[in-house]
Amino acid sequence: MKTFPWDEFRLVKAIADTRSLQGAADVLGVNHSTVFRRLAELEDKAGGPLFERHRSGYQLTPAGEAMAAVASRIDSDVSDFMRKLAGKDIRPRGEIRVTTNDTLLLYLLVPVLARFRAEYPDIRVDIIMSNQALNLSKRDADIAIRATDSPPDNLTGRRVSDLVWAIYGRRSDWPKGGKDFDVERPPEDANWVSLGDGFSHLHAVRYIRDHVKADRVALTINTVLGLAEAVEAGIGIGPLPCFIADARPGLVRLSPVDPDFSTGLWLLTHPDLKASPRVRAFLDLAAAELQKNRMRLEGRASGVASER
Repeated sequence: MKTFPWDEFRLVKAIADTRSLQGAADVLGVNHSTVFRRLAELEDKAGGPLFERHRSGYQLTPAGEAMAAVASRIDSDVSDFMRKLAGKDIRPRGEIRVTTNDTLLLYLLVPVLARFRAEYPDIRVDIIMSNQALNLSKRDADIAIRATDSPPDNLTGRRVSDLVWAIYGRRSDWPKGGKDFDVERPPEDANWVSLGDGFSHLHAVRYIRDHVKADRVALTINTVLGLAEAVEAGIGIGPLPCFIADARPGLVRLSPVDPDFSTGLWLLTHPDLKASPRVRAFLDLAAAELQKNRMRLEGRASGVASER
């Protein structure tokens, strides 16, 4: 089976449109002899004539008509593409499903989503709030935004920042901040709040297990937002992500940032989806926007003192 390069379709269309070899040469920007030679080679490859030569000009044979029809469709498609390119109509469109947790959504991602919608108005975003690892292979979600040090091996993505933690208390209960707080020997009479067993993989939770008597843990909860509310209400002191706690004037750092408490902030997707224009657009924009918040995420936000 012989193949026909795209230029040979253009040649047939040019001759059919102008009904002459010289006219086709002018359209294609070549000389008459080149068109004559290329048509002869093409007809030899096609196994028969593509044109009949008449005094009135070149007329298409049935084989030539079929080839010219293909050339017309190609020309139309190219012209349509160029119009869309000029009008910016080839931007990604459709829907993406993004899973994250309530903490990251409310304290970090809403401005990112607003910017994404402004840049890509033809992409609908479906947010799925969950602390559980959804199955991206089965399209439970297209993108996962997670705080973790162990992203699943079957996913691909990028670590955009560290998420650091420190121990916080209610400012009115700790007017001196952390000056009297010893991380290795925390006060025995202090009440604590902690994340529940579902977060036992976090270093911050293990710290409380290893340094605080069980009867001093006044409350456990399965959401970081609830944990921050509990500390601010004075139920107890506890470890919190700095980008949340530093935004609350009622809280004060009792400890320096502890590198052992930190996790990574990851943008993840399935390898089969990473080439999708919609997914790629979101990953690129989200990574760029989140990078702008690294000072907050790493506990170095302007105006936040050590308190020690």
